[in-house]
Amino acid sequence: MTSAPFQPAQPSSRPSGRPARRAVIAAAGAAGLTAALTACGSEDDSGSGTGTGVDAEGSGPTGAGDQAEGGEAAGGGTVIARTSDVPEGGGMVVGDVVVTQPTAGEFKAFSSKCTHQGCAVKDVKDGVIHCPCHGSQFSAADGSVTKGPATQPLAAAEIAVDGESITRV
Repeated sequence: MTSAPFQPAQPSSRPSGRPARRAVIAAAGAAGLTAALTACGSEDDSGSGTGTGVDAEGSGPTGAGDQAEGGEAAGGGTVIARTSDVPEGGGMVVGDVVVTQPTAGEFKAFSSKCTHQGCAVKDVKDGVIHCPCHGSQFSAADGSVTKGPATQPLAAAEIAVDGESITRV
């Protein structure tokens, strides 16, 4: 059995100015991971739960009377829900706000942005606002944290109730 004489490895055919394929793939993966983490947001320290509200416009179900979704109410503001749409002891997420009815006829509103990492809260059941991302829970009565990892309450949002209409102020 004869073997071929030892030959040193040939130099790479890749020009020396171009990065290796592995480096390109690793950089693309890192960029994707950075984008995903940025999308989750950062912890929001601005919400004290007693502030004057959230400025962004909400959108939601049809308001009272002939008001269209997101329409202007008679007293100003944007109609975001009807009182009959918000269950007692529960609530609903409407755009960037969560509207609750802790007790009959009492309506509250908070930012729907979880103070842990900025995810949108999902639902309100049995007086508790739930964040699906990491399990934080907030009181539907005042937005305070009832279960972490969040440590800050949800920021209060200003609403007005006029008959059946709940409007964003």
